[in-house]
Amino acid sequence: MIASDVDTARDQLAALVARASVVLPFTGAGISTECGIPDFRSPGGLWTKNAPIGFDEFLASQAMRDEAWRRRFAMQSEFGAARPGRGHRALASLYRQGKAPAVITQNIDNLHQASGIEPEDVVELHGNTTYALCLSCARRYELVWVQERFVAEGHAPDCPDCGGHIKTATISFGQAMPEVEMRRAEALTLRCDLFLAIGSSLVVWPAAGFPLLAKRNGARLVILNREPTELDHAADLVVRADIGTVLETFVSS
Repeated sequence: MIASDVDTARDQLAALVARASVVLPFTGAGISTECGIPDFRSPGGLWTKNAPIGFDEFLASQAMRDEAWRRRFAMQSEFGAARPGRGHRALASLYRQGKAPAVITQNIDNLHQASGIEPEDVVELHGNTTYALCLSCARRYELVWVQERFVAEGHAPDCPDCGGHIKTATISFGQAMPEVEMRRAEALTLRCDLFLAIGSSLVVWPAAGFPLLAKRNGARLVILNREPTELDHAADLVVRADIGTVLETFVSS
């Protein structure tokens, strides 16, 4: 069913949430666009300006590592200034009420944690861009340190401890998906009776398989996204409207 207008969508979604025992939000870039963070795939998105740098390219080339970090530093004003939007705050309210035990996200912006959801209950399928990791020893580095070394040395720094390459804690094309997070996302999906896919194009696999897994397991499926998705046919409710406007009704103090 496709909701005919925002008021209808709110009413239908509220009824589904009220009847559900375990709500599982699954979020994509669309929930963060009102926070000033551009998405990746739409016209004007990040990938229309620069083709993504694959993991193999990052490993193989100092020039590619330098370029990856130049791009990340160029986006710092957007990521650094971003604050949770209405959608983030609404999901944090459901979390505090005990309706949603966790959030699965494809996003890398740390805004769910900033909204008040405990970090251990934010399952990041594609990692986090607000800090960096050594790819060899997994030591954490803050972005300020990386930028200072980049400026001082003129190139992306390597780990002082082991010499490994330092990369934002995100999952790049060609990089293995995080096993622990994928297993946790599957377990949460099989536990829920209402799966909310919010702001995701649902084209990036294997993450896009979770809505279908929930549906096959008997959960209701809601897809809230401005544009149609390839999984709309499987949903119990499809809402093509502004995410913050639809979800703000769930925001509580």
